[in-house]
Amino acid sequence: MAETLVEFVIAEDPPKRLDKALSRDVPVEASLSRTRLAKLISEGGVALNGGAVTDPKHKVAEGDAVVITVPVAEDSHIGPEDIPLEVIWEDDDLIVINKPAGMVVHPAPGTPNGTLVNALLHHCGDTLSGVGGMKRPGIVHRIDKETSGLLVVAKTDAAHQGLAAQFEAHTVERYYRAVCYGVPDANDPRLRGVRGVNFESGNIMKITTHLARHKTDRQRQAVLFEGGRHAVTRVRIVQPFGNPAVACLVECWLETGRTHQIRVHMAHAGHGLIGDPVYGGRRKLAEKAIGVKGAAAARSFDRQALHAAVLGFEHPVTGEMLRFEAPLPEDMAQLIEDLGGV
Repeated sequence: MAETLVEFVIAEDPPKRLDKALSRDVPVEASLSRTRLAKLISEGGVALNGGAVTDPKHKVAEGDAVVITVPVAEDSHIGPEDIPLEVIWEDDDLIVINKPAGMVVHPAPGTPNGTLVNALLHHCGDTLSGVGGMKRPGIVHRIDKETSGLLVVAKTDAAHQGLAAQFEAHTVERYYRAVCYGVPDANDPRLRGVRGVNFESGNIMKITTHLARHKTDRQRQAVLFEGGRHAVTRVRIVQPFGNPAVACLVECWLETGRTHQIRVHMAHAGHGLIGDPVYGGRRKLAEKAIGVKGAAAARSFDRQALHAAVLGFEHPVTGEMLRFEAPLPEDMAQLIEDLGGV
């Protein structure tokens, strides 16, 4: 198997352990994460002063000569496909995509091709240096097939680990735009009786529950208050629609990022998303309140009206703060116009 050598010297005042010293001193351009380094140590790919070392706790000293043998990343079993992508940002370490509704992020048994990963393998080509020893894009978060908007994907092992750490620490800025049934207003007495729902200053609805896979429908998520995974969503009214208001454009932001989180949380609060076939409930909007055109637009909207509009994070290699915005896609913009919005 082809391989490359990464050679360097342990700098002054190193950590005592080999794995920690390597993580600190390995050249940035090698794009080797802590996880990847640990694997290379265990596989005998790290030599210290000419001898292979497989113990991550091995003691090191300033001036020790390190040679890491890195196998060239293997080609992925997933095939590249020439699918157009809207690239918002790209450098040697990562790529930010505005994903269209209808595109699955990663191949699965039901969708083996036509996914974002297939498209990225074609688009990035040889610029993928390898994630976990495989030439593949590093997926650190996903949005549902029928949700549009921003995604960041790692092109290197180091970028993948750095981004994953930020998502795990919930420091990534993620704002969504959605169109829901009703208006989530603090003055609605019904909402005071919904467990897990409360309001913060500025009429911001906060939904705090646990989420887990539904017991009988494996395609759904269910709200729990014991067990499952902690989930927090905040929601702000942007524009109500109708007289009286029967629908609303809202902005949602995530403290956590669980599967279907916004969709299931909004449904739990009684404000399911228009067009959502799983959680939305397919309600009819009163024509007297919203007009014939608005009622028809909501009834015929064929996906959840949800768009990942803002994505902000620290560049995992350079440390630069990055923030991206994606305008509403045409179908959601038309829905809002038909409902009487601007």
